[in-house]
Amino acid sequence: MYTLAIVGATGAVGRQIIEVLEERQLPVKALRLLASEKSVGEFIDFNDESLPVQQLDHDSFADIDIALFCATDSISEQFCPVAAQAGAVCVDTSSFWRMDEAVPLVVPSVNAEDLSGFSGKRIVASPSASAVQLSLALKVISDCSPLVRVVVSTYQPVSGSGQRGIDELRKQCGELLNGRPTKNKVYPHQVGFNCLPQVGDFNDDGYSDAEINLVHETAKLLNVHDLKMSVTAVRVPVFYGLSQSINVETVGAVSVQKARELFDVMVAIELVDNVSDGEYPMPVDASGQDLACVGRIRSDMSNDNALDMWVVADNLRQGAAINVVQIAELLIQKYL
Repeated sequence: MYTLAIVGATGAVGRQIIEVLEERQLPVKALRLLASEKSVGEFIDFNDESLPVQQLDHDSFADIDIALFCATDSISEQFCPVAAQAGAVCVDTSSFWRMDEAVPLVVPSVNAEDLSGFSGKRIVASPSASAVQLSLALKVISDCSPLVRVVVSTYQPVSGSGQRGIDELRKQCGELLNGRPTKNKVYPHQVGFNCLPQVGDFNDDGYSDAEINLVHETAKLLNVHDLKMSVTAVRVPVFYGLSQSINVETVGAVSVQKARELFDVMVAIELVDNVSDGEYPMPVDASGQDLACVGRIRSDMSNDNALDMWVVADNLRQGAAINVVQIAELLIQKYL
């Protein structure tokens, strides 16, 4: 039995992690819920107990075996080393540690073997939801033929910005449906009934942080550091469910039938691909699900060695909570 802590327990991802921990029945002896001072006094149910939320401080990690971080970059930067020094292994969902060469970036169904590198800093990074989802799809194809080039457009829901993004879309939709003007606080423009081709801040080259990070994280996960990628990230008026349009070119041709067979046996993926009956992945169906759904698989009519596909997953659950808990399970099974 193990003692776990969740940093950011009252946030959208933190609550999903608590739910997944209970569903997957990890051998949890005790669970410590940590958050900022404003959340102290709240209670969250876990395994038929009502657990109090405690304030995060430098003494929070005594006797903790695994600390699951789902807070800001600054919190992870400050407190992951504190938790590691206290003897915990940290699994972090922020972007702060992802490209640190001494910290493994892990999706268990893609590169479980890399987890062994956690022992240096006692920190494991969990990728962005976009990278989790994309790497699952690309792993299947790359095992059949090496990747040459990937072009991906991501359609990101407002829950990727946490509860404040969800609240902004909900409020804006209500205002617009009642003929009233909207206010923008989270996003630079109206997101209700609109699409924003911006996720994160723009760099000097015109790419956003989310786009550049997806390139780097995917290359690290797949250990293909010369992979050519082009990314466009779009914020869409969807509450839950991240969608990706993917074009992948390989060294050798991979047939549509072969791709479908490979996806059909991938444990982390559900094949939803019967366009004649209108069956293809949609955010409304992926919400609350554990698997990434793949469909619209077709040959690229401009390139004999390329495929097009459409991939959808729940960004909070499959793209964050499931991955974090699966990393914890692997740590327990092999390393602790």
